[in-house]
Amino acid sequence: MAATAASSHSVETLTIPPMTRLEGTVTLPGSKSLSNRCLLLAALAEGDTRVDNLLDSDDITYMLQALDQLGVNVERHSKDSNAGTAMRPLAAALCMGQGNFVLDGVPRMRERPISDLVDGLVQLGANVSCADTGCPPVTIHASGPLHGASCEISGKMSSQFLSSLLMAAPLMNGDVSIGIKDQLISAPYVSLTMGLMKQFGVNVVVNGNMDETPSFHIAANERYVSPGNILVEGDASSASYFMAGAAITGGTVTVRGCGSDSVQGDVKFAHVMEQMGATVVWAPDSITVSRDADTRLQGVDVDCGDIPDAAMTLAVAALFADGSTTIRNVYSWRLKETERMKAIVAECTKLGAFVEEFTDYCVIHPPQDNKLNDNVLIETYDDHRMAMTFSLAACGGVNVIINDPGCTAKTFPTYFDMLESIATH
Repeated sequence: MAATAASSHSVETLTIPPMTRLEGTVTLPGSKSLSNRCLLLAALAEGDTRVDNLLDSDDITYMLQALDQLGVNVERHSKDSNAGTAMRPLAAALCMGQGNFVLDGVPRMRERPISDLVDGLVQLGANVSCADTGCPPVTIHASGPLHGASCEISGKMSSQFLSSLLMAAPLMNGDVSIGIKDQLISAPYVSLTMGLMKQFGVNVVVNGNMDETPSFHIAANERYVSPGNILVEGDASSASYFMAGAAITGGTVTVRGCGSDSVQGDVKFAHVMEQMGATVVWAPDSITVSRDADTRLQGVDVDCGDIPDAAMTLAVAALFADGSTTIRNVYSWRLKETERMKAIVAECTKLGAFVEEFTDYCVIHPPQDNKLNDNVLIETYDDHRMAMTFSLAACGGVNVIINDPGCTAKTFPTYFDMLESIATH
């Protein structure tokens, strides 16, 4: 792989030469979602907590810096490096404290909705507001723990709002009930949150179906207590790139750090690869993906509401399939680090695909004979997952030029090195 700087704006690009095969074993970095949740719960819990396999990335650095500013004692025993997983839970937790706070971020963060969370916090009695756009900055005037109450919020935009309220609930004086008034998307991330809370001693009672309009109850006597040590699983979203690469090239790749015992919803991406024609072998802490040379990948029609991040990887895998692929229930793509729906449509089209775009789904028709256009410059839109996802286009026997490869520092700074370590050119 060759890195160069574009002269006009000094933006670095990375050229990935054709990859004929991915073969080997990769050990995944810690999960972003788990890392930031673990840090916050450890800060809120009674006692000291050692967090192992913490992700070293920009998103985690933002959370660590915020904890430093709030006076939390964090001892770093290794190098620590626009973060929705930091801002949203912090906003809820700070409402239970004392003081005046303003939470803000990069320009794109000011375009990412947070009003549903603010609405829930206001219902619980918090003095909190956001901009008229429904986005950050968030202004908080906190005067101590809130009293027990109930609220009802929308779950259609992001599950992070519910997770944030759940994590803050044990800090309140009294019982807390939280209801979903429409539909809860990305429910596995909420299950992940509740699983972590349980490790810190807090039980959440769930009423109703998690995929519909559930409600959640946290009793007044629930309080966080440190488990002493906690291990962060490998990032299942990051695993998707290596699993898809194996399926596309017919190699055999094992990802270590998440497997059949994983609490992360994105491990379900392995089932999608299996639907397309790959062979998947599960172990408690690993997943191995391969594809028989006589088996062609087939287009699929998949509801990706539970795996919106990994669904991006499916968009590139679809370029190598026989027949079209429909990726459904991904409206949340439009609210992420960039407007991912339009970004994916644009970059797949550059590579030679025909893509039909709808409000919450898209249909990808691969290029004729799966022949991708060569030397395409992939815009990454300051979105780490765009850079990693579209690197796999090089599996099509073409050079792929990634604009601003450094954006992967958000969650996976070593991604391109790890990809190169298992690639044959």
